[in-house]
Amino acid sequence: MSELVNNKEKQLHCEEIELKAKNGMAILLLNIALMILSVVGFVFGIILVNKGPSIALPVILIIVSVIYFLIAGPIIFAGLKVLKPNEALVLTFFGKYYGTLKGEGFFFVNPFVTAVNTATPSPSTGAIAIEHSTAAGKNAVHTANVGLVNKKISLKAMTLNNDKQKINDQLGNPIIIGIVVIWKVVNTAKAVFNVDNYTEYLSIQCDSALRNIVRLYPYDASNEDNEKSLRGSSQEIAEKIKAEIQSKVEIAGLEILEARITHLAYAPEIAAVMLQRQQASAIIDARQMIVEGAVGMVEMALSKLNENDVVHLDEERKAAMVSNLLVVLCGNKDAQPIVNSGSIY
Repeated sequence: MSELVNNKEKQLHCEEIELKAKNGMAILLLNIALMILSVVGFVFGIILVNKGPSIALPVILIIVSVIYFLIAGPIIFAGLKVLKPNEALVLTFFGKYYGTLKGEGFFFVNPFVTAVNTATPSPSTGAIAIEHSTAAGKNAVHTANVGLVNKKISLKAMTLNNDKQKINDQLGNPIIIGIVVIWKVVNTAKAVFNVDNYTEYLSIQCDSALRNIVRLYPYDASNEDNEKSLRGSSQEIAEKIKAEIQSKVEIAGLEILEARITHLAYAPEIAAVMLQRQQASAIIDARQMIVEGAVGMVEMALSKLNENDVVHLDEERKAAMVSNLLVVLCGNKDAQPIVNSGSIY
């Protein structure tokens, strides 16, 4: 058990070693000059073999020239690396972590190191022509794109937009939700060596964190409860999702810059019912406001009549007046007035 804990701690504390590489242009020019000298030395050695009495020194010169031109020179060329801004190379030396090369420019590193990138590569495609024979006996040529594996790790801010998920909220209602996550690699050693594929790992952790957070909140909440909901508190929910994802991808050396909800809706099987519910709730709120306003207007009308001593109404006539005013004020259609030419009594 203690060994498992120690291994996990080693993974979490995998330190990134930034290499101090040499100037690649100087090494390139020097290697080209030495290869030219090796050709000159080879020719000069042949001349000395044919003319000189001693062949030991010319033979040594020929062997050194051939070895450098055919073996050493190409090996040195393999150590030249070109990096663009916000790119990095994780290098291993015979299976052991050697260091990370960062910064834009032309560099020279140990020619025997190997670049490692376990994530899904962003291939640079090239077209090749393929010739095949058809049924008619004629040769046809078509092109195919071939992906060239890119071992460089991008340090830029990248966007992850997973497919929408169907999740049950706190009340058990199925909803369709989608998020977009802005992230970047901050520790290349952890990204390459702690997880198998850090892009797939991030995608899986985003889906898991989204499911864990969404099930804690309802889709919508009434104003009286003052409860956080997915629709009404999207900013707070997004921050919780971001924190949840960050805690999961720390082992992979990733930093979550931002997480935002891009799609939120009820699942199709309950969308129509929930729409009717929202409409009914809106109608009830509107009717409640209308009734409160109508009662206030009736009270104001009766108080004004009493204050100005316009007319004296008994309780029965007051009830009739209140009923008529409420019908007029709360009705869906405009009231049609009827003028009584006789006595109201």
